[in-house]
Amino acid sequence: MSKTRVLITGSPGQVGSHLVSHFEDSSILVAAVGPGEAGEPQIDFTDEQAIRQLVRDFKPRIIINPAAYTAVDRAETETTLAHQINAVAPGILAEEAARLDSLLIHYSTDYVFDGSGDTPWRESDACAPQNIYGQTKLDGELAVQNKHRKSFIIRTSWVVSSVGQNFIKTMLRLGQEREELSIIDDQKGAPACASDLARLTAHIVSRCTDRGDQWTLDQAGVYHLTSQGTTSWYEIARFVFATARARGMELKVKKVHAIPTSQYPTPAVRPLNSRLDCSRFSEVFDQAPVAWQDGVRDIVTELIN
Repeated sequence: MSKTRVLITGSPGQVGSHLVSHFEDSSILVAAVGPGEAGEPQIDFTDEQAIRQLVRDFKPRIIINPAAYTAVDRAETETTLAHQINAVAPGILAEEAARLDSLLIHYSTDYVFDGSGDTPWRESDACAPQNIYGQTKLDGELAVQNKHRKSFIIRTSWVVSSVGQNFIKTMLRLGQEREELSIIDDQKGAPACASDLARLTAHIVSRCTDRGDQWTLDQAGVYHLTSQGTTSWYEIARFVFATARARGMELKVKKVHAIPTSQYPTPAVRPLNSRLDCSRFSEVFDQAPVAWQDGVRDIVTELIN
């Protein structure tokens, strides 16, 4: 029996590395490609022909694309590069997936919204990105939807994990270096744990495989997916420090101050409301993400151990 071929992009990254772990087994053949990390197969997401050739050579039945340009502030000046990676490349993957009639799962972001209000965003809400990064990710969504019907777009937020660079790792480092920290408290949302995103992505693949093409086509589209609950960067930081101390880690930090976004200006505007309503995903796939506290606690524990 031939193995199911799965192409995973961005394999050295937070989501990509966890996806590889989920999909590597005796019945699945994984081609994992990244941006050129040591020891990883490389793919240049600014080279359109290279992307096409990769897909045509491997002939995957499933393409999962967490690869992205995520330097939010640099995107304000590196507009062309951000657009190429976040918008053009996903469109090419969608074209090639359509040619093969393969399932495509592509990741996007809460930054496609304007960040106003205090109500969790639903998939049907109007998009209005407030920075270049958000606009390029929205352009990527539209490219995928326009070019391949059998595609799922997963909007997520505040990705964290035990690999790569992220807020939890930064807090643990700063907590060992400084006695006082000031952390933004008026941006509200939930940290998506990369391991849980990978688990739920694998569930999408399993459900589509079990129920066939027509079910897949009927359910394809945009879904919101992040951890359960609402918090802020300030609250996450305090939780990280409390968890680390409970696990025996010695920290220097004594005071954590809550500050508004206005006191920490950045080149790119950050949304104040990053809440995502994930009820559609739970209804369609009969699965729910973990609570943000459980996911963060597991990551901190893994990093310390």
